[in-house]
Amino acid sequence: MAAPTFNDDVDWDGWPVDAYLAENYRQLHPSDAAVIAHHSAVYRQLEAGGVERSVEFGAGPNLYPLMLAAAVCRRIDAVEAGAANVAYLRRQSRHGPDVSWTPFHALVRDLDPRTPATPGAALAGVRVVHGDVRAIPPGRYGLASMNFVAEGVTEDFAEFTALCGRFAGCVEPGGRLVAAFMENMPTYRIGEATVWPGCPVDVPAVRSVFAPLTRELTVTRIDADPTLPDYGDSGMVLLSAVAR
Repeated sequence: MAAPTFNDDVDWDGWPVDAYLAENYRQLHPSDAAVIAHHSAVYRQLEAGGVERSVEFGAGPNLYPLMLAAAVCRRIDAVEAGAANVAYLRRQSRHGPDVSWTPFHALVRDLDPRTPATPGAALAGVRVVHGDVRAIPPGRYGLASMNFVAEGVTEDFAEFTALCGRFAGCVEPGGRLVAAFMENMPTYRIGEATVWPGCPVDVPAVRSVFAPLTRELTVTRIDADPTLPDYGDSGMVLLSAVAR
């Protein structure tokens, strides 16, 4: 049996941004809409601009979590380790999002009209941070969001658990957590040539990891989206909670 691949075994600077966006985010898929609706319901419970600083934990090139946070967060740190993802985020922030993000912004704003009126304005409070999420000091943020990160950077469940602990610990006690995970995600391929680690998790696994770390924990799931590539997953797991 082969040894598992860990986060530090992977060259994240080589993440295939263009292929990943083409496969997942050049159109608004039903699963995206479901994640946006779930996260937006959490943000609508909060005061507009009421969070001084939030973090997107392992931002990748996905812009819709940043747009969602814009309604309630005065500053959003998009923390990302991969150089290609950082370059993409900085281009999008400086020059305005690709037109493909317009439907995502429209849905975010439809669900929460407090969202800034244009995609570019929704990114105005974003600060792109090139760094390792594991280095974030505990208790720094009032809100943290993580989307398709902990289960997609390692094949080892103990490392998945540790990363989730870092995520939960980066907010102050009483801070909000919102997250999405691919359900039962195996090692997966992006494009034709690149293979990336996956750690299969489901609702019970996610609940068991976060129950000791949080209160008001809610974990739900959605079925696999047939409009997305078949990565071998069985859907998505969605989480909201308050840090202890």
